[in-house]
Amino acid sequence: MRILFDARFTRLDQHDGISRYGASLIAAAAKHAEVVMLISDERQLRLLPDVPHLLINSPLSPRELFVATRINRLRPDVVICPMQTMGSWGRTYPLVLTLHDLIYYQNPQPPGFLPLPVRALWRLYHLAYWPQRLLLNRADVVATISETTRQLMAEHRLTRRPVRLVGNAPQSDTVVRAPGVEPGRDLLYMGSFMPYKNVESILTGMRGLEGYTLHLLSRITDARRSELEGLIPPGQQVIFHNGVSDEHYQELLRSAVALVTLSRAEGYGLPIIEAMAAGTPVIAADTPIFREVGGEAARYVDPDEPAGFTAAVLALAEPEQWQRASQAGQTHAGTYSWDRSAEQLLEAAAIATVEHAGRARWRPWRR
Repeated sequence: MRILFDARFTRLDQHDGISRYGASLIAAAAKHAEVVMLISDERQLRLLPDVPHLLINSPLSPRELFVATRINRLRPDVVICPMQTMGSWGRTYPLVLTLHDLIYYQNPQPPGFLPLPVRALWRLYHLAYWPQRLLLNRADVVATISETTRQLMAEHRLTRRPVRLVGNAPQSDTVVRAPGVEPGRDLLYMGSFMPYKNVESILTGMRGLEGYTLHLLSRITDARRSELEGLIPPGQQVIFHNGVSDEHYQELLRSAVALVTLSRAEGYGLPIIEAMAAGTPVIAADTPIFREVGGEAARYVDPDEPAGFTAAVLALAEPEQWQRASQAGQTHAGTYSWDRSAEQLLEAAAIATVEHAGRARWRPWRR
């Protein structure tokens, strides 16, 4: 099977969640099928596996409306996009589009890196579900990364197409902390600082955690940092890293007492699995998606009760509890792998080819 994979959502400098998801899937799928990547900037190759690639327009370009006419000439067996926005007008190939989550219907603030006109369209797009239905129904198969999102898609009747699970997984090169190494007093938060991420509750919960240091790892604007700095309890240690390398992130994971996240909404929560794979316990908000991802291995707290978060951290100060949580996390993380995700992806691709062929038989004028 010759797969054309849309890698144009890969970041230029450092992965975000979707960027890493796409790059990891490409690497895993390339073991089992012929994969060619579509990129829009050659700098993206620094974060992508060494497989053949083609340079085309940016997915944010007006030319995206007609990108299918160019892809048609490449005669792929199937095209896979890790987003749902890829242009498809006039396509003659099977297409798999991906919907990660429905977060922005409840939290409509768009990502800050998008151009201003795109941010305006983003807000309009998420005012109703019908635009999403139009996008998803252009595909032959829709992929998503969690059962939680798949259930929400069914609840809101977002597509008539088959919906297949193509899961996320931790990095394949995650290094587990050495046996017997005692944790320090570092708490890690990896994620954005958008309001629904609820970093405020983590900061409030630092009250009563004397001797602990909270590391906020992701990039942050000056304005948002000023807002959060005003919430730090007196005397507590909070470090704003404003971005860390993968190597530094792994190093911090292997020494931290816990990774923490009290987000009220999430598409998946990959840092949870990354932490568990490294042997670091997780304290997470008690939400359906975190329950799905973390299973019985994470410790769940009410995201609106900072005192519960504080108590969960203090409970891990007992060596036996920490060791049990660490081992449970490693065991649970072992159930996830990119090879398994690649198998799911190939299954979705095979279904897409069948679905596409069936529709072509009923609409021969589109051949």
